[in-house]
Amino acid sequence: MERIARPAHPGRFIKMEIIEPIGLTVTKAAEVLGVTRPALSSLLNGRAGLSPEMAMRIEKAFGPKMDTLLRTQNAWEIAEVRGREREIKVKRYVSMGK
Repeated sequence: MERIARPAHPGRFIKMEIIEPIGLTVTKAAEVLGVTRPALSSLLNGRAGLSPEMAMRIEKAFGPKMDTLLRTQNAWEIAEVRGREREIKVKRYVSMGK
C-alpha cells in the first residue's frame, strides 16, 4: 500500500511561507493580526488549530485566501484522524429492517 505524505500543520505553512519571508517576529505578526503573541505562537508551532477568524485575519493582513488556509487545516485534521483510525473502535451499523 502506498503511503501518502502527511500534510503539514497550517501553522507551519503560515510561519514558513508568510511570516518568516517578510521578516516579521511572532510578536510583530501578532500585533498586525490583532491577536495575542501566545495565541499566534501556539498556531505557528502546531499546538493550536487554525480558526476561521484567524484565517480571515491572515487574509486581511497578508493576502492568502481564508478558504485556502482553512482547506490546509481540514487536510491536516483528516490526516491526523486517518493516522489513528485503528484506535477508533466503532463497528459499521447494519439495519435489519424495521
